[in-house]
Formats: sequence, C-alpha cells, structure tokens
Amino acid sequence: MTNVLRQFVRLLKLCIAGKGGKTSLVYLTAVIALQLAGIYFTIRLVSWTSEFYGALEKVDAKAAVWQIWIFAGIVAANSVRSLTADYLQKMLHIRWRKSLTEAALGSWFADRAYWRLTQGDCPREVDNPDQRIADDCGLFVKGILDEGIELITRIVGIFSFLALLWGLSTFALNFSLFGFDVSIPRYMVWAAFIYVALSSGLTHLLGRPLKSLFYTQQKREGDFRFAMARIRQSADEIALIGGENVERAGLDRRFDGITQNWRKLAGREFLLGCFTFPYQHTVLRIPLFVALPGFLAGSIALGGLMQIAMAFSNVVTTLSWFIFSYKPLSNLVAASSRLDGFLAATEAVRGRPSGIVVEASSDGLHLRDLKLRTPQGRALLSIARLDIRAGETVWLRGQSGLGKTTLLKAMAGGWDHGDGCIKMPSASKLFLSQNTYFPQGDVFGAVAYPAPAEAFAPQDLRRAIEAVGFGDSVILRLEDAAQGHPLVLSGLSGGELQRLALARALVLKPDWLFLDEATSALDEAAEAELFAVLKTHLPATTFVIVSHGTPKALGTLRVIDLEPKDEAANENPVLQFA
Repeated sequence: MTNVLRQFVRLLKLCIAGKGGKTSLVYLTAVIALQLAGIYFTIRLVSWTSEFYGALEKVDAKAAVWQIWIFAGIVAANSVRSLTADYLQKMLHIRWRKSLTEAALGSWFADRAYWRLTQGDCPREVDNPDQRIADDCGLFVKGILDEGIELITRIVGIFSFLALLWGLSTFALNFSLFGFDVSIPRYMVWAAFIYVALSSGLTHLLGRPLKSLFYTQQKREGDFRFAMARIRQSADEIALIGGENVERAGLDRRFDGITQNWRKLAGREFLLGCFTFPYQHTVLRIPLFVALPGFLAGSIALGGLMQIAMAFSNVVTTLSWFIFSYKPLSNLVAASSRLDGFLAATEAVRGRPSGIVVEASSDGLHLRDLKLRTPQGRALLSIARLDIRAGETVWLRGQSGLGKTTLLKAMAGGWDHGDGCIKMPSASKLFLSQNTYFPQGDVFGAVAYPAPAEAFAPQDLRRAIEAVGFGDSVILRLEDAAQGHPLVLSGLSGGELQRLALARALVLKPDWLFLDEATSALDEAAEAELFAVLKTHLPATTFVIVSHGTPKALGTLRVIDLEPKDEAANENPVLQFA
C-alpha cells in the first residue's frame, strides 16, 4: 500500500508541475467544491423524504403536491451542479493528461533513454513504452480524478450523513441473548459500520488478483499491437519471402495469450460480482429491514422509517466506496505501476555511469585508450590512439562483427559500454546508417530531418533529390507526397532509400559526415557516382566511412585498418595506410 501511494504522489506531482499547473489546481478546487455541494442536495432529499411521506401518511394532497414541486427544484439545481462539475473535470483531465504525457515523453527522450532502453542497459524489463505513454497516462489521470474526488467527497460526506443518522437513531435495539437482556442504543449507526467492514473484507479477498490481471492484460494488448505494427513496417520483406503464415501464426499465439488472460480476468470479475452485484442492489433495501424493529415497536412513524432508511443507505453507500470502486481501483493501480515503472527505468538508464568519455574538440577527432564492449561484457574494438583531421576522407576497414558500427555509435555518444576517451569535433555532424530512419510526414521533411523542412527553400530540397539520381517520375511522385499526402516509402527500393538518405547530406551540408554502410544497396558504379556527387557538393566536409568495399571517387583516401595484420599489431590494432 505504501508503494502504491508513493506512485500516486509521484505521478500527481508530474500532473500538477506542468504548464498551467496553478490553473489546474483552480479547476480541481472547483470540481471538489461542486461535488461537496452534492452532499447538501443529498441531505436535503433525506429531509424531503420525511416531509413527502409524512404528507402521504396524513393524506394531505396540498402538502404532497407542494413537495413534488420542491423535489423538481432540488433535481434541477442538482443537475446544474453535476453537469458543471463533470465538464470542469473533463477539462482538468485533458490538462493533467497533457502534463503527464509531456513529462513521460521528456523522460523517454532525455539523454536518449528511448535508445538505451533497447540496449539491455535497464535492470528491469520495460515492455511497450509507446503503450505506457499513450494509454497508461490517460488511464491514470481518469482513475485518480474519478476515484480521488469521489473519496474526498465521501470522507467529507460521511460526517454529515453520520450526524444525520445519529440524530435519527434515537431508539435502541432490545433483545434477549442466553437469558440476558441486551440493549444497543443507536444500533443503526453501529450496524452500518459492521455491515460495510465485513463486506469490504470479502470484496478485497475476492478481487485481490485483479491488479496483476489488469497489468498482464495491458502488456499483452500492447505486445499484440506492436507485432502488427512491425508487420506493417516490414510488409515488403514479408511479402517477398512469403512469410504470411509465420506472421499470422505469431499473431495468433499472441492473441491466444490475450484470450487466456481475459478469461482469467472475466472469471475473477465474475467471482467478485457474485458478491458486489447483490450488495449494490440490496444496499437501498437493507436499511428498511434493519430499522423495521423500531417501526414495529412504534418508536418511529412511516415517514421517520423512510427517512432513517435513506440516511442509513447514504452512510452505507459512502462507506462502501472501496467496494463499489474495487475494479476501477485495480485498473488504476495497474496503470500507475506500469507508468511509474517506465519512468523509473528511464531514470535508471539516464543515470547509468559510462566509462567512455565524450568531449568536444576544436581540431579534429581524437580517440585515446578506447575499449568497446558489448552490453554482456564481450570485448570488441581496442584502439590506443587514433586522430582524424578536418578535411580528410577516411575509410574504416575491418571484418564483419569487429565493432565498426559500434565505434560510430560511440562517436555519436550512443554507446556506454567500454572505456576510454573520444574527442569529437565541435563542428556540425551527420550520421547516416545502412537503414536510415525517415520520420512520418512528407518527403521534404524526410530529406531535411532532423532540421525542419521550413528552414530550407523547396527548390533546394528538390535539387538535392535530383542530385542523388531520382528521375522525373519518382520526383513527381515524391512531390505529390509533399503536397499533404502521406509519404509511402514501401514503393522505393533499398538503393533508392539510400539515395534519399544521402540527399539529406546535400541539404544539411555537415562539416563531418559519418557513413555506416550507407551505400550497401547500390552497385559499384552507382556508389561511385553518388560519392562523386557528395564530394562535389561538400568539398570541405570530412568523410568517415564504414563499408565492405573500397569507396571510390572521393579523391585522396586514408585507410584505417581496424583489424591487426600480424602479431606485432596485436597491442594496437589500428593500422593506417595513406
């Protein structure tokens, strides 16, 4: 329970700490005030019940009609209060959800935590961060507002309803037990507490597994949705090799997991409902049965019986918040647990110490005593000293699996596993990989990424696309996409995608360009043509290239061999060739 409350407090602070936090507190105060005002209307209806049934008992038609008009006024005023509170709560919901979502996204992107979570750096598994941000933020805010405001209202209301019930329960319950005369004064009050305490205990006993079942259900739903998204993203590859049956079988297995947990969830809700459903539908009748001895003994009249029965119902209903809210509370706890776990994981990977120090340099790129390892600790590259001067064209050569791509990741500040120092140039840099990422949006946004497309003239963006070898028909199709239609890359080949990625370099004009197998899908002639284009348009740019084949058409090429050629080179596996 302490851990759950800690999670609630932490997430609530994020909701309030966002932009417009003071305004949201005003909304919250207004909603609570309006909900508390509902207590007055409830107490007024209790009084009205006594007056109305009293008029009926006296067969006073005029008084009964007047009470009907009073009832209409109470309902009208209470409706305005309820609708206003509901509207303000919805406005508060979207404010808090926005603040919490912004905090979650900020934590996810800070220090590249979104990437670090995929590298095995996190001590705890974090599944489906997209679901935790998109769904769990909304579930938490809705749950905490619904149940939190309801709890506050009931805590305040219980004092009012207890005072009313105490004042009405002026008679005692008298009976004999084992030859002793027993008298319980104001027994209606004690009966309410005993009735709810026993019912709450039974509710928790029956519904305790719901929290873990809700947690698992959300996880499996997210896994199923993510698997379908991967199929959509890899539709070309799956279609080429005819992998439909395997993918369908995989989705069926994941949905079977959803079905199995759903059955467990439904079964547990059924068991809980076997108690809570009768409880909810008898709570308004039990008071009549409990107060019946007093009525039969002549201690109260019919109007008093109905009034005390309604007061008892309000006390029991208020005390029964835990019973009525057990299922949504379980869902709320599951959502808060997933969201808090996600935030804790992002903080853990951000605070992870790194043995690789990345510093800024004003005179080139320098590596000192660099040792790269896998997340599991297996040794990769070990470079005692390496210097690359601005303006050079460098080819990093080495066998597959040696760690060349990892070296570029470390240079970009995206690899923590290892030791040593990397001094990166402070000038502008661009890294392009074998499978370059293209953001959602139009083609101009894809070519200008990560800069905004608006920072460049459309004709400059078009010229860059032309320069990497796209024909008129392809350019027209891409330009059509730029006019507001979604960019469809599935129609482009691997080579065309790499051409489009290289157009990004022509647009951004970086001082340092790092290419990791960025032309692997092109033949030698096309690769040489593109390298010539890059060299022509970017004469002052420093090129650092990782590729299996020798880069051509780049002028003077400096080769750095990342694998030892003889025993003497074992201590320093970096060999340089002019």
